[in-house]
Amino acid sequence: MNVLTLYIVREVTKGSLLAVLLLLTLFNLFTFSDELKDLGHGHYGLKQILWYLALTSPRVFFDLVPSAALLGSLFVVGAMANNREIVAMRAAGLSTGWVIRSIMLAGLVLVAIAVGVGEFVAPASERAAQILKTTAQNNGVVLRSQYGMWLREGNRFINVRQILDDGSLGDIRVYEIDEQHKLSRVTQAEHGRFLGNKQWQLTNVKQSFISPRQINADSLSEMNWQSAIDSDLLKVAVVNSDNLSLFDLYNYIAFLKANNQKSQNYELAFWSRLINPLVTFVMLMVSAPFVIGIGRGIGTGGRIMMGVLIGMSFNILDRIAGHMGLVYDMNPMLMAMAPSALVFCMALYAVWRTS
Repeated sequence: MNVLTLYIVREVTKGSLLAVLLLLTLFNLFTFSDELKDLGHGHYGLKQILWYLALTSPRVFFDLVPSAALLGSLFVVGAMANNREIVAMRAAGLSTGWVIRSIMLAGLVLVAIAVGVGEFVAPASERAAQILKTTAQNNGVVLRSQYGMWLREGNRFINVRQILDDGSLGDIRVYEIDEQHKLSRVTQAEHGRFLGNKQWQLTNVKQSFISPRQINADSLSEMNWQSAIDSDLLKVAVVNSDNLSLFDLYNYIAFLKANNQKSQNYELAFWSRLINPLVTFVMLMVSAPFVIGIGRGIGTGGRIMMGVLIGMSFNILDRIAGHMGLVYDMNPMLMAMAPSALVFCMALYAVWRTS
């Protein structure tokens, strides 16, 4: 790698990382404002809000890298164009393709950082963030294990083995202890449905009443069960694409297909996550015509405005394509790739015209 290539790679990388930090700060400020609405709900205080923002930052960082690469390239390489550095490089015999290749090498560095954060840090921190928020707001204690999810409510310990697609529960077990910390009642229900206002309807219920001298059993077809645990607390155990790595998403999709369940949402999330690093290269390619040719003479504010407009337009197009794919049951891989492929072709055409 020669000196000029290293110079462009270093400057674009620095500019992009600075852009992603600024975007992340801005995003967290808006999130902080939204979270203040829930301040004081349960034990959800200022300390918990700050921890929640810190834990969700890795996922936001991963999502923002492509937009930051666009802004960083527009700002840094655009400044080089304004200072006639690009003109000097081309006058020295370096082609437009060489400049673009150098910018793409910076993209490799950004993609490596994004994949490391998105696959090895973000899933675990996102799960921790959701557990922190929901347990703080609902005053519950949650433990996830191979035997389902465990929650504590006063002197009751609740074990939920299944959370169904419609939000209802399956295979529920409630263990109650008395003041002497001895087991006094065990309730097992086949199915539970949230009715609202802290009310649950349990079906196919079996109860055991335990005393030092005897055990009494009872069976009920239906039973209303009052619990302060809100249904939102149980969402921490629901599989969320933001909480899963690519490998976990792949395994979960295979599980859903093997059990004849719908997997389109997770397939779209899988392909979107897989393509996200490539979007970084697409955004860098989009910036090329604006900094090599038609972008000369444009100030910093103009370049930032172009980057914001292009990034927002791409995100809107990407979301529209994803929702259309889900509504019309289109191929998830195709709908995840289509916006990036379209924008990449447009960028190639613009570079060709500029050259």
